[in-house]
Amino acid sequence: MSRLLDALLSTDPIQRTRLAQAGLAMLMLGAGVAAMHYFAWIGAAPALGVLGWSLCTLLGMVVFFALIRSGWSRRWPEPSLTVPQMCFALTSGAVAYGLLGAGRGAVFPMVMVVLMFGMFVASPVQMRWVSLYAVLLFGGTMSAKAYADPDRYPPAIELGHFLLIATMVPAVSVLAERLSHLRKRSRLQRAELSQALARLREHTTRDELTGLINRRHMQELMEQEHQRCVRSGQTFCLAVLDIDRFKPVNEAHGYAVGDAVLRAVSQEALRHVRVSDMLSRWAGEEFVLMLSDTRAALARGGLERLHDRVSALRIIHGTAAVGVTLSGGLAEHHAGETVAQTLERAERALLEAKAQGRNRVVVAA
Repeated sequence: MSRLLDALLSTDPIQRTRLAQAGLAMLMLGAGVAAMHYFAWIGAAPALGVLGWSLCTLLGMVVFFALIRSGWSRRWPEPSLTVPQMCFALTSGAVAYGLLGAGRGAVFPMVMVVLMFGMFVASPVQMRWVSLYAVLLFGGTMSAKAYADPDRYPPAIELGHFLLIATMVPAVSVLAERLSHLRKRSRLQRAELSQALARLREHTTRDELTGLINRRHMQELMEQEHQRCVRSGQTFCLAVLDIDRFKPVNEAHGYAVGDAVLRAVSQEALRHVRVSDMLSRWAGEEFVLMLSDTRAALARGGLERLHDRVSALRIIHGTAAVGVTLSGGLAEHHAGETVAQTLERAERALLEAKAQGRNRVVVAA
């Protein structure tokens, strides 16, 4: 069944939607064909005329379906051919009106269904043109039948029918425009909601001051990297970095300068780590760097280059000019240990770097 639907409606989601709409229109006209044959059966409409109408109507819808399914309709500005399908259905309805005689009132629900179908697909401008076409088409049909066959189509009755069409069809057009505005507002609200969710996700995964990954998200990423390495047999390194003597900077220059230092160090570090590496603000002036698919020997070289770049920084904020250095502890993840154990070894290496006089990188054993 699934293969049959794919063959009939294609596997392209957009094309599938267009074909589903065309199929629904075919079903609606199919119901109209059945109704027409009922009127022919009770003698209200000529059987031969109804048969010819039915063949033309169904053939026309099959042609529309084939044009969409083949992709030919993509050459048109509106590949779903909604407006041509509506105009065809309305023309078919007008012919049915001329065939049905006393049963012609049954065409009005069909006209309304066609217009309501278009409300959800066509634009307000398209609906206005289709509505005008419907009023002129049925007005012409009613006038012609009243003139040619006044006994079955009394002019006074046809005038009433025309007033009904001339009132209801434009009303549907107005409703379509209103629906279009509601859809547009809904799209805008969804876009705003999507942006708000994106901002919320950003806030829940990023440190507000530095823009780096926050501690909670970094813990998730480290666990994911750990699981990946368990599966692949590869390894990774963790580095804990700390700004040396950061507290005296705050005390001497104020917290605004301290914040400027944190931002400057963060941005400088980001510029000198690989795209695949993850840098996070861990706590206060402490950072954690995760280096994927890297052994400690290679990671140390990259970490020392980063250390040198940060040491060369001169951070200007207001009248204050501050230079800072980094101490770092690096640990390569060992098979069988947890992320917490690797991180603990990196922190011990950091403490050793501090004990050796700061401004250096120490690799854990």
